[in-house]
Amino acid sequence: MNKGIWNGIAAYAMWGVFPIYWKLLHEVPALQVIGHRISWSFLLLILYILLTRQWNAFRSAVLTPKTLGIYAIAGILLTVNWLVYVWGVNAGFIVETSLGYFINPLLSVLLGVLFLHERLRPAQWIPVILATVGVTYLTVAYGRLPWIALSLAFSFGFYGFVKKLAPLGSLYGLTLETGIVFPMALIYLAFVGSNGTGAFLHEGAGIDLLLIGAGVVTTIPLLMFASAARQIPLTVVGLLQYIAPTMQFLIGVFLYKEPFDRTHLIGFGIVWVALIIFWVENFTANRLPVEPIPELGEG
Repeated sequence: MNKGIWNGIAAYAMWGVFPIYWKLLHEVPALQVIGHRISWSFLLLILYILLTRQWNAFRSAVLTPKTLGIYAIAGILLTVNWLVYVWGVNAGFIVETSLGYFINPLLSVLLGVLFLHERLRPAQWIPVILATVGVTYLTVAYGRLPWIALSLAFSFGFYGFVKKLAPLGSLYGLTLETGIVFPMALIYLAFVGSNGTGAFLHEGAGIDLLLIGAGVVTTIPLLMFASAARQIPLTVVGLLQYIAPTMQFLIGVFLYKEPFDRTHLIGFGIVWVALIIFWVENFTANRLPVEPIPELGEG
């Protein structure tokens, strides 16, 4: 139990400091960063499966048309989520990206109601409505729709929806997802490399190591999270999931000095109150957990 809690905290903490890592790659186009993240993640995951002698089990688990179709959709949604996140971080919108992951659990519940015919208790509608009010308020305050936050929330929400239908565990699932989009990522990276616009092998050893490391920082928290999810109650996982967006928010405001005035505080405050009500209601109603954020989508 204790080991599981520490693994969970470590995984979410790593996701929480992702903005710092991606900021180190701010000179590299976001699409190239994602191409490398997909490629190196897939290669490292395959290596891990081979080293742990799980190749035959992995191969037999994935070779069905239904499985491949589900994970093709999941891979596309995850790619979109990663791309928007990395672009948002490096464009100076870390605070807005954190908002996307704050509202994601509430959006996931709403998707369950709309598409899986799940029913909410009356008190559960309160945080959903509050979150909507918060986003609406921020839209008026920004003078624009917070499309980065909403893109992250919707892509990750639908990713979670697809994963509910998926038959594989987190390790095999992410390996298959990245494997399906790996050929496209490799073709794109080969193209930018051949026309001289690719950063890899052209911007110095430091950038090369960071691009390769994108796969490492993706797979390590995934494996830690997978271990934690097996060892601790989902109630605890549901609480831990807010570590990452909280850290991202604090990094955006205090480390990178992104704007956060009274208007932002009101909008975010409404969303935070909604999350508190949502979690407390779930915990006290029947001690069942909030559905955790799907593994690895963050960032």
